Amino acid sequence: MFTRNLRNRLVLSFLALILFTLVALGSYILWFFYQHNITSLNSAMLNQARIIEELIYRDMSGPIQKGQIDEKIKELSSRIDLRVTIVDTTGVVIADSQQNPELMENHLDRSEIAAALIGNNGNSIRTSTTQDKSLLYVSTPVFYHDEITGVVRVAMPLDHVDAGYRKILSALLATSCLTFLVAITFSLALAYKYTRPLEEIIETANKIAQGQLNQRVFIKTGDELEILAHALNNLTSSLEDKVNDIIAQKHKLELILQNMGDAVILLDRFGKVTTANKTAITTFGITEQMMGQHNIQVIGNSLLDQAIQGTLQLQENKLIDLKTNIHGRKRVFQVFLAPIISAENDSTGILTVFHDITTLQEIHDRQADFVTNASHELATPLTAIKGFAESLLDGALAQPELGEKFVRIIYNESDRMHRLIQDLLQLARLNAQEYREQIKLEPIDIIAVLTAVKQDMAPRWQQKNQTVTLEYSQAPLTALAHPDWFKQVIVNLLENSIKYTPATGKIILTCWSKNNQIHIAVQDSGIGIPAKDLPLIFDRFYRVDKARTRSAGGTGLGLAIVKFIVEMLGGHITVQSKIDVGTTFTITLPGTEK
Repeated sequence: MFTRNLRNRLVLSFLALILFTLVALGSYILWFFYQHNITSLNSAMLNQARIIEELIYRDMSGPIQKGQIDEKIKELSSRIDLRVTIVDTTGVVIADSQQNPELMENHLDRSEIAAALIGNNGNSIRTSTTQDKSLLYVSTPVFYHDEITGVVRVAMPLDHVDAGYRKILSALLATSCLTFLVAITFSLALAYKYTRPLEEIIETANKIAQGQLNQRVFIKTGDELEILAHALNNLTSSLEDKVNDIIAQKHKLELILQNMGDAVILLDRFGKVTTANKTAITTFGITEQMMGQHNIQVIGNSLLDQAIQGTLQLQENKLIDLKTNIHGRKRVFQVFLAPIISAENDSTGILTVFHDITTLQEIHDRQADFVTNASHELATPLTAIKGFAESLLDGALAQPELGEKFVRIIYNESDRMHRLIQDLLQLARLNAQEYREQIKLEPIDIIAVLTAVKQDMAPRWQQKNQTVTLEYSQAPLTALAHPDWFKQVIVNLLENSIKYTPATGKIILTCWSKNNQIHIAVQDSGIGIPAKDLPLIFDRFYRVDKARTRSAGGTGLGLAIVKFIVEMLGGHITVQSKIDVGTTFTITLPGTEK
């Protein structure tokens, strides 16, 4: 199709050029013929008009004798084969060689008459109103003592000029048609000459693209097409050599790559991926199009590329730990790199084996975080317990009031330590991949959960004379969530509101649906949170006021658990707060409507 289109374009372009040339040349010839004839006629008629002017100018000097002038004009016209018209300075026709001047209209608006009345020679081509044919009008002023007394106008039909014009036009059309036919034949032959070799090149290139690397193209045109054919042949030979090399290398590695649990990727000496086993294809999402691409494009880690280059240069095995992000998930690999050495002691490639240690790393990280955070948070209550216990041992038990106070403090601190441990265990459980995979989300009645939590915690908010109300736009409101997780979220938020809202304060639970999303807001009239602390309140163990939080019994993990659960449910949580006004937490969860 390409060559046919190219051939058509060549033919059409050549024919368009020929057609344009013929039209331009023919138009110029016709224009020149017409202008030349008109100019010649105009000159001859002007001479005749001037002769007539010499004959009648005395008759126009005094009182004009229309009849006498009209007779003279008719006599002159019979000898010169021209229509002659005499017009006075007001445009009134005095005499006409072919018409009765009394019946003719005023000629003052005629362009050639107007030109003559201002002292110039005039000419015009138009259709005569009396003869209904195209005429050439030529006029000259009549002077008497340098004063214009009238106008002499001569006219001649252009029939003979039009006839000559049509003859030339016919000849030009015949010549153009013949020339155009010859041009069509020539352009077709020329287009075939240049497109046929292209067709051979394209046909051979298509066969090569299909894997027939033994195909070659042979054309002898002595121009750039022959050079292109040689270049294609050289490219094919080079490609055939490379393919043979790749096949040989593939056979060497095929037995090694099969049935391996680790991801194995073979790279060439430029760091490009040449082979990957099934595990690597699954792990890194490698497609056929990615084969031959650089390892940075495939795996997306520059540190790995640096290790590869170092291995190739030193020709030594290397073992590295690689942290990367695959499909939005952080992965950790222990990568073994081994250079492939040729017989000439050159590095021709590199073998990379990826051992996935992501799970082990996650366990290690969780253990480290747990130890760090737990030791930090447990230190405070343990210190208090130890201090007051020492005071009791030092004699505080002998004072009943003081001893009871110290024992109460020890009890409260141990209770807070117990709740801290429970929260830590819950976070650890939520972090466990195995636990999350066992949990299935299901449609739950949001209003029912809110009502149950409100009733369960009634003793706590009633003890502080607080008011807790539940408002919703419709019932039921259903969200896709886990009932226990969602209940834990509401319990934590409502518990925070009760803790940090003064006695007789108000807490409002609001629920509504919008755009197939369920929104739950927990609003209180509590002490509020400073603006600088709002971005940090969901961090683990973060407290706005550590002393006040501990006195309220907080562990610093409640909001971290809330955010963690909400995000696991596919939602998000926001917070708005003002000091001494109150705080509003808003949760958004996906609805169940399709």
